Amino acid sequence: FKFQDEQEDSEGLWRETFKKFVDIKANGPTSVGLDFGLHGFSHVYGLPEHADTLRLKDTSDGEPYRLYNLDVFGYSIHSPLGLYGSVPFLLAHSPDRTVGAFWLNASETLLDVQYDCKKVKTKREVLPHTNLRWMSESGVIDSFILLGPSPSHTFLQYAELTGYQALPPLFSLGYHQCRWSYDDEADVKAVDAGFDRHAIPYDVIWLDIEHTRQNRYFTWDSQLFPDPVGLQRHLQERERKLVVISDPHIKVDPSWELYSEAQDRGYFVRDREGKLYNGRCWPGESCYLDFTSPEVRAWYSSLFALDKYKGSTDSLHVWNDMNEPSVFGGPEQTMPKDAVHHGGVEHRELHNLYGFYQHLATVEGLISRSGGLERPFVLSRSFFAGSQRLGAVWTGDNLATWEYLKISIPMLLSLSIVGVAFCGADVGGFFQDPKPELLIRWYQAGSLQPFFRGHSAKMMKRREPWLFGDTVTAAIRNAVQQRYCLLPYWYTLFHQAHTSAKPPIRPLWVEFSKEQDTFTVEHEYMIGSALLACPVTDPGATKVKVLLPGSGEVKLIFKHAFSKVPLFQRGGTVIPRRTKPGSCSADLQKMPFSLTVALDSNGCAEGYLYLDDGHSFNYRDKKHFALRRFSFCLFCPPSCTDNTGQFDSGCLVQSVTFLGVKKKPSAFLNT
Repeated sequence: FKFQDEQEDSEGLWRETFKKFVDIKANGPTSVGLDFGLHGFSHVYGLPEHADTLRLKDTSDGEPYRLYNLDVFGYSIHSPLGLYGSVPFLLAHSPDRTVGAFWLNASETLLDVQYDCKKVKTKREVLPHTNLRWMSESGVIDSFILLGPSPSHTFLQYAELTGYQALPPLFSLGYHQCRWSYDDEADVKAVDAGFDRHAIPYDVIWLDIEHTRQNRYFTWDSQLFPDPVGLQRHLQERERKLVVISDPHIKVDPSWELYSEAQDRGYFVRDREGKLYNGRCWPGESCYLDFTSPEVRAWYSSLFALDKYKGSTDSLHVWNDMNEPSVFGGPEQTMPKDAVHHGGVEHRELHNLYGFYQHLATVEGLISRSGGLERPFVLSRSFFAGSQRLGAVWTGDNLATWEYLKISIPMLLSLSIVGVAFCGADVGGFFQDPKPELLIRWYQAGSLQPFFRGHSAKMMKRREPWLFGDTVTAAIRNAVQQRYCLLPYWYTLFHQAHTSAKPPIRPLWVEFSKEQDTFTVEHEYMIGSALLACPVTDPGATKVKVLLPGSGEVKLIFKHAFSKVPLFQRGGTVIPRRTKPGSCSADLQKMPFSLTVALDSNGCAEGYLYLDDGHSFNYRDKKHFALRRFSFCLFCPPSCTDNTGQFDSGCLVQSVTFLGVKKKPSAFLNT
């Protein structure tokens, strides 16, 4: 194609200038869009990732919501701008119905939301009306309307399209300790010992880029980590894991075998002129692997084999970072849209999928490493629709302020309702130094969220939980120990997400779909169907108001600073716990269970407990699992029944605690 005339060119149809960058649009204007009218709805949710309210805002007088994966350090709060990941899926909810709208497009996408633009009159009432306008820079119109009618039906329908949440290995639901970066092997061992010394359970310690040889992934710095296998064995003896970082950029170094092999095979992204695309990231001058190619993904996956990744063991897991992709000094700190991928496809067509493809290749690599037997754990910063099939994500480089703690809750709820259920935010804030009160409150909040990791930047003060005095250590210890005792419940919730697409954490309106006073609540949420959590996110709080659906608002007053996080159990439910927290999730397996039974107004309750070996695919391939249903009623004998499965944990229920007993129970409960 050639430019038609200067006017067409000046309007950006064939060429667009952004600061010093020129984007050559070889195919000219390729944008697509579609308008939707949602009759009877005035509440719309989802569309991550944005640091914004749970209910999407009306954008009539401002910028539309943007979906464009970017490395945004210290991102703005209450902004419609895109962050690290994009899921072009939203849910509309009313007291009578829930519907979903999925716009399957991986190019830069904008969404305008307009509430109550007109009223729709029926024979009996006037209904609200919401307009949605999807706009994407390129691609085709590929849109799905999910008819619900309930929240759970909508979740299930979306999972049938994009996949169900992967069942994570049990250890990954424990606590993770991360820092950019731990200094050397001695530092890692000292931190590991510190958790045991202070009786704080944890499962995973993480290494950032400094563990490598001059930022070459799949290598180790021989001065800092001379015996990586020995370090991993040291952690294995304590039944703990190591996670290392692996980013998509590859250092330009002809003497490095990995770079040379990728270059010779043509595995890197190219620029519009057909040359290798060079950008800058942590190693300096870098090339970027073209994960959109199945051949490149297969090659990258093979690099995780134990005979290729020297210094790795089967207890090593992976962290994909900077995979938006991040390019220092690039347009918006990412790859130019006119870079070219496998098959001649421009980067603009699939930008939001780039990180997904690296995540996919990494997961397949770890599964292949185990001969297809073991469940992997891989965390990715960038994501797209379907990333839930692969593992976990987090909300990126947040700051150690109360505002970032507060906004983390609606951010994680927005991710959860669009299927990306294994999600979390850096506990304590990645950048800046939190005051002790903020650190405690963040640990308390993080312990009640799916992915639980403390993380901080290397220029910040050290932040291990025991460095702030006995009072702070005790409060953090209590929060982490409570998380570990609740792991059986969390694991059961992830089984439900894996099989029926129910998110482990969910907004109140999901469980109380007809109660309109829950529709804009974003500071509290449900953990499964049984627990209501309301993390404290304000400094100096001595009391907090909590909305209990069906019962109205209650006020809780704290007798001691940092003493509690409001956590309520719903009547009619049973919560399984371990009686002691142990030192890690594997140690926890030796502990007996306790059941907390909260009776409903009829004196009845039920709940579930899912069990398997916690690490393999035997639950899927050999039916080695147990799903137990507990049923209690004051007027009939209790029961415990097993669904189909062939797993015997050997554990017993040591105690049963009843809540809500208003009269003397039957004799059988005293025996």
